[in-house]
Amino acid sequence: MRMKLIQLCALTFLMLTTSLVLAQEKPWSKIGRKATAAEVRAWDIDVRGDFKGLPKGQGSVAQGEQIWEAKCASCHGTFGELNEVFPPLVGGTTAEDIKRGIVAANAQGGIAQKTMMMKLAKISTLWDYINRAMPWNAPKSLQTDEVYAVVAYLMNLSAVVPADFTLSNENIAQVQALLPNRDGLVRFDGLWETQGKPDIKNVACMKNCATETISSSLPDFARNAHGNLSQQNRLVGAVRGADTSRPAAKSLSNTVQETVIVKSSTPAATPTLDVKAILAKNACTACHGINNKMVGPGFNEIAAKYKTKADVENYLITKIKSGGSGVWGAVPMPAQTQLKEKEVQAIATWLMAGAKF
Repeated sequence: MRMKLIQLCALTFLMLTTSLVLAQEKPWSKIGRKATAAEVRAWDIDVRGDFKGLPKGQGSVAQGEQIWEAKCASCHGTFGELNEVFPPLVGGTTAEDIKRGIVAANAQGGIAQKTMMMKLAKISTLWDYINRAMPWNAPKSLQTDEVYAVVAYLMNLSAVVPADFTLSNENIAQVQALLPNRDGLVRFDGLWETQGKPDIKNVACMKNCATETISSSLPDFARNAHGNLSQQNRLVGAVRGADTSRPAAKSLSNTVQETVIVKSSTPAATPTLDVKAILAKNACTACHGINNKMVGPGFNEIAAKYKTKADVENYLITKIKSGGSGVWGAVPMPAQTQLKEKEVQAIATWLMAGAKF
């Protein structure tokens, strides 16, 4: 009898303990898993102002010039001065600025546009950004030594280092000490100080809160004036462009997301691919609108220009893969070497069909 009583007590204790554990278990406790060391390393690539996180490596000005011509000049110009795609990178600094550490032109009026070198206070900022986000159409594709070389080339264009200079993790701090605007950072105390009274006052609302709906829209005549906005945004982040090739939706419920599949004229040789996804993934819509010219011609303009050209398919494939300049203006198109053969084929076929979604 005593043994049964002990067993009953033990069972009761076990049930209570289990209930407590289950009651304390959070609903999200079994969601996901701990990131592996390799996954953390893939994200943890930022470089701080004190150069913590900077990997070992080196690259010369001469090497940087070759990389720049192949992967950067199409958007930034051979000497970093181009203002047609992005703001210019180089210019506006002087030898006196390098000695002083503050770019005098920043405090002067009448400057149409400040260049990157006029504002740059930390060379680690430049290194980190190029490493993570460049080239525009293939971010994170540069090797560590290539990033050093590109930064060295930009420093040479700004007369910070000589043409025979090799930038490395060992001497980058010395180059930092020569930046024209290295002492140009300004701290706005109002954004940092936490003492005293705030400049605004609000009351927290937890239920039945008053709300205001704020929205904006384009008039019909201007809705598609600059090409389809849905084709001009990266597939990253919260911003999504409206499909301006369609009439404005009267409500959110009327908004339709479409995935258009364009089939090749030779399905046996070329698989069916989502051309819209290929264009978005490779940032083609950053330079080309569907109907209108942006940096480069609109896709419909390309289709119309070459619809009667002999051997148009091979011509388009070659242009996409190798790039070129002079046909549509002064801004060259970079070679799209990252595209697979079947992706190039799909884009060419889509253009031959009239570039329609």
